Amino acid sequence: MKILITGSNGFIGSHLVEKGIRDGHKVWAAIRKGSNINYISDGVEGCLELDYSDYEVLCCQLKSFCDKWGKWNVVVHAAGATKCPKNEMFYSSNTEVTKNLVNAFIELDIVPNQFIFISSLGVFGSIRDKLPYKRIKDSDTPNPNTHYGKSKLLAEEYLKSIPHFPYVIFRPTAVYGPRERDFLMLIKSVKNHLLVSAGLGSQRLTFVFVQDVVKALFLAIDNRIIRREYFITDGSVYDNIDFSLAVSSELGNRWTIKIRFPLFVVRLLSWFMGGIASLIGRNQVLNSDKYRILSQRNWQCDIDPLIRDLDYIADYPLDRGVAETISWYKKQRWIK
Repeated sequence: MKILITGSNGFIGSHLVEKGIRDGHKVWAAIRKGSNINYISDGVEGCLELDYSDYEVLCCQLKSFCDKWGKWNVVVHAAGATKCPKNEMFYSSNTEVTKNLVNAFIELDIVPNQFIFISSLGVFGSIRDKLPYKRIKDSDTPNPNTHYGKSKLLAEEYLKSIPHFPYVIFRPTAVYGPRERDFLMLIKSVKNHLLVSAGLGSQRLTFVFVQDVVKALFLAIDNRIIRREYFITDGSVYDNIDFSLAVSSELGNRWTIKIRFPLFVVRLLSWFMGGIASLIGRNQVLNSDKYRILSQRNWQCDIDPLIRDLDYIADYPLDRGVAETISWYKKQRWIK
């Protein structure tokens, strides 16, 4: 099977490439010009540089490839932005890029059998943040409270608006694992014996190890699923410091100090650092979007459809996933 994976040089994309090659597929890695390709496996059929922002150029690039090699059976769209120094960049990176790619496939008559889009649980926002906490369901009405979530939702809505377009939408919760950097600061903090969390009240969190995300996507490919939407978690629900406790246990920490910042403090820090990011044009750890994510109390979601349709069972509970992540960080000397 011929598979194109956008964002192949990224965290999730690079793991998808490896899985596709292991399974014997012919995998093409789509990247932007000048991208770092250190994590792209040697077994790819080739790297395809695409200019997603220029529709005419994108069409020419895709046409040139398909005239020579034919169209892909499956496209996995993993390219996008999870954090941006300016809010409008979320929409150009997540919404417009997706529209341009889909429109190009349609115009060139090279629509794949499956177009798999990696979205986010964040498209639903804090719709179930009142006690007693209940799972977010795919039948709920999305109400994103971040620009990231809004940009992903607009892309989802565009896919679903096209009659008979063979989309599959996956909405993973917080994804962690080797090559991921957003959890790195937390892990370094725990290594220094600090267990930091946001908010004084109860918080219900969900996580998923990157290899379980990859597993779910390839189950959809194997089962030829189309026009469906799925949440992805590891199947468990956690308290707000359970991830840090798992890290502390893996690192062998004998003592820790637990610090819970009130949300108003987190909000002030996020506002300040977000302003700096906008001024200097570089991402910061905290911003207004990140504050809304940290302040959301309930990240439970319903993965029953994923289990029912694809027989999905996560292979990595939190302790195993954290152990593999930390082992990789140590080998790469991201932590000592």
